[in-house]
Amino acid sequence: MRIRVGKEPLRQILKWAQRALFACAILLLGYCGFALVDAWVFQRRESRDLDRLLRDRRAASEGAPQPAPKSAPAAAADGLVGRIEIPRLGVSAVVVEGVDKTTLRRAVGHIPGTALPGEPGNAGLAGHRDTFFRPLKDLRIKDQIRFSTLKGDFHYEVESLRIVAPEDVGVLAPSGENVLTLVTCYPFYYVGPAPKRWIVRARQVVR
Repeated sequence: MRIRVGKEPLRQILKWAQRALFACAILLLGYCGFALVDAWVFQRRESRDLDRLLRDRRAASEGAPQPAPKSAPAAAADGLVGRIEIPRLGVSAVVVEGVDKTTLRRAVGHIPGTALPGEPGNAGLAGHRDTFFRPLKDLRIKDQIRFSTLKGDFHYEVESLRIVAPEDVGVLAPSGENVLTLVTCYPFYYVGPAPKRWIVRARQVVR
């Protein structure tokens, strides 16, 4: 049995399909615009707050008549951890606690359960491959990473780059040394959910 559609109904179908696709495109572009602006505003606000906290801590340390306390909070009350910078790649992003969808859309996330900078162990950070961690594709061995927190500035040197399966959580295992592990999806230009993970391991160095 053959179904025949007249020219006029076909034109109407195509017309409405065109309008529906156009509306979807507008919605997608609007969401992308919102995500970019939201991340930009969040980064500026948190970066400004971090700079203020660091200035206050420095001023208290330099001006206080008594020695500053040996320990300081590693994260602010709102989950602000610090700022990660990779000078050669021009990377500078605020790091906050957690790896939920909203957090990773706005910032680099500190992976719960891993060490914090200044603590012995393996500090894990996660970021999206199409935003903050996109430049990691150009990272090289011995590149320098700086992690500024309320406990101080910590410097790391990249020692390995690996591609692993998503279930390979051993990359976040505790370590007897002070190391930093960066995690993002791989391949970087894959369309859809990426099947692998790009792992950067860096060792803390003293300066």
